[in-house]
Amino acid sequence: MWSRRRFLESVGSIPLVGGAIAAGTPAADAMAGGTSRDYFRELGVRPFINAAGTYTAMTASLMPREVIDAITYASKHYVMLDELHDRVGERIATLVRSEAAMVTAGAASALTLGTAAVLTGTDRQKIGALPDLAAGGMKREVIVQKAHRFGYEHAVRNCGVRLVEVETRDDLERAVTDQTAMMLFYNNNNKEGQIRDEEFAQLGRKHSIPTLNDAAADVPPLENLWKYTAMGFDLVAFSGGKGIRGPQSAGLLLGRRPLVAAARLNGSPNGNAIGRGMKVNKEEMVGMLAALELFVRKDHAAEEREFERRAEEIRKAAASVAGIHAEIFVPEVANHVPHVRVSWGGAPNGSRAAGIVRALQAGEPSIAIRSEGETLVIGVWMMQSGEEKIVARRLREELNRQS
Repeated sequence: MWSRRRFLESVGSIPLVGGAIAAGTPAADAMAGGTSRDYFRELGVRPFINAAGTYTAMTASLMPREVIDAITYASKHYVMLDELHDRVGERIATLVRSEAAMVTAGAASALTLGTAAVLTGTDRQKIGALPDLAAGGMKREVIVQKAHRFGYEHAVRNCGVRLVEVETRDDLERAVTDQTAMMLFYNNNNKEGQIRDEEFAQLGRKHSIPTLNDAAADVPPLENLWKYTAMGFDLVAFSGGKGIRGPQSAGLLLGRRPLVAAARLNGSPNGNAIGRGMKVNKEEMVGMLAALELFVRKDHAAEEREFERRAEEIRKAAASVAGIHAEIFVPEVANHVPHVRVSWGGAPNGSRAAGIVRALQAGEPSIAIRSEGETLVIGVWMMQSGEEKIVARRLREELNRQS
């Protein structure tokens, strides 16, 4: 299964070529953004068509005009930051059917602040002591399934806790001690662990231990925004700059009111707190709210049909090359939208897929896709309108050249 971690490990091997993309392409129009100054050309940074997905290393998603307008509006006024945090959190909580919510500095920040919240509550002495758990008399262990160890857990360990691995329900129940502060769940690996989401939340309630679910990349579908809190998870973290298309540096922490209140005290603008550096500005807060409002009222069925149309155009182009198999699939959890998988018959040749990824990245216009072992995976949902035609043409050219 492709994961955010595996992507980050492989993206560093893709060469970046200086210069600008072809004029007149949808990507070039999106890059221009209504300004006459071409900052990326000046800096020698090359934009690309995003046919990979919502990966942070690729700057994830593009914000809709409504979000940019909200950010611009907020940039022209002064407000009290805590008051804005309160009001935006209240509005978001209503939208996502949660007791409470806050805008964070990305999903990783939500993990840190959520962990801090269960350790300190609203005790200012404990908040100031983190990550020195002994000084504050705080619990020090977080239970996680072995199959749920993941490349973002440092955000939890920042608080000084030790992760305790379990595999079965019996393991988990034996691992619970008076030092157990929290139970951590990685939503992307729900089907890989032996304890599934509902049972995990139930076990947390049984032992009165707060549960935190990292669901960073798990919208769409829209319903996931309230699915996991309704399931019983005490806290849920989402990325704001992926499928919701809010600011790339924003995230959401949803859950029980006392815990979100404690998370707020552990974050900026509070000075002596572990989250002081995880600052969320007024522009990001208002932009995140605008993005979420837009996401909730969007016609998701129509968008899904558009993604299917794009995927089919690319699938047909790839399948037209002799010896190529192309199919449309939808990942079960993260990035739950249509993708195209391209593979070859015959003997394995692991370098072939990676070679096409490099060729598309270096070509004109630059196109980012990803390889997964012997296959290519093309995501269509971060493309701009019309870019699927460019991707289909260039992919067919490279498949013909390298097959």
